[in-house]
Amino acid sequence: MTGVRNYFVTVSKYGVSMKTLYIYTNQTKDGNGEITQYIRDYLNLKGCLCSNKVDDKVEGMIVLGGDGTMLRAAREYVSYHIPMIGVNLGTLGYLAEVDKEDIESALDSLIANQYEIEPRMMLSGIPVISGVSSNPQTALNDIVINRKGALHVINFNIYVNGRLLSTYSADGIIISTPTGSTAYNLSAGGPIVEPRARLIMMTPVCSHTLVNNRTIILAEDDVIDVEIGRYKPGEKQEVDVSFDGRFPVSLNEGDKVRIIRSDKVTKIIKLSEGSFLDTLHRKMRVF
Repeated sequence: MTGVRNYFVTVSKYGVSMKTLYIYTNQTKDGNGEITQYIRDYLNLKGCLCSNKVDDKVEGMIVLGGDGTMLRAAREYVSYHIPMIGVNLGTLGYLAEVDKEDIESALDSLIANQYEIEPRMMLSGIPVISGVSSNPQTALNDIVINRKGALHVINFNIYVNGRLLSTYSADGIIISTPTGSTAYNLSAGGPIVEPRARLIMMTPVCSHTLVNNRTIILAEDDVIDVEIGRYKPGEKQEVDVSFDGRFPVSLNEGDKVRIIRSDKVTKIIKLSEGSFLDTLHRKMRVF
C-alpha cells in the first residue's frame, strides 16, 4: 500500500513461546521512520527477532498513525483475524490507544502477555445498482451516503427487514457501529456508544425535516436498505456511498445499499484497565 511500511517482528515471551507482531506504519505520520525504527530497536534490546517473512506465527499488529490508519489496517487485514493495537501519532484518537510517550510500556505489556482482546463488530454494505448487487464492502466505523456534485437535498427511503421505516430528506445519512459512534456520527449529532455494544445506528446529516432528525438505534441483526429516492422530475440524483471514508461507489435514483452486520470482527488489543468512559474523559474532557 502506498504510504505505508510493513515490518514483521518476532517477540520472544518468557524465553519459551513466541509471538509475532506486524508493524503497520503510516509514512505520513512517521515520515522518516524514526518511531518505527525506535520500536524495532527496543524490541531487539529485549532479545526479540525482526523478520520480513510472513507466516502463520503472526499474532498481533502494531499500527503507527492514528484512527484512520487503524481503519485501513482493519479493512486490509480483516480476513487474517489479527488483533491490533494502535500508537497514536495524530491529534485525537479513540482506536489508537497508545500515546508516543507510552510506547515502551505498551511493548513490555505485549511481550509479557498482559493485555486483553476486544472484538468490535463491523458492517457489510452491498451496493445494488440497477438491480445488480456489487461486491460487499466492510466497515469498522461507518457506511456513509452523501451527495455528489451540486448541492441539493437527498431523498432516502429507509427499509428495515423489508418494511418501509421512514423517508428522509437530508444532506446524507450515516450507518455506524458503536466503534464509529465517536467518528462522523458524533459530528452529525449522534450518540456516543460503548464500543463493545452490539447495535447499529442510523444518523441523518443535516435533516431537512424536524421530525426525522434523530438517530435511530437498530438491532445488530437488522437488515437495512437505504434506497435513493426521486429528486425532481427530469433531474438525476447522484450520490456516493463510502466505507470508512474510502472506496466510494456512485448511486443514482432507485439504487440502494443493503447494510448488515458483517460476519467478520476487528480484534482490538487493550492494555489499559480503564473503561471507555475513562477514555472519553481523557480524550474529550466531556465530564
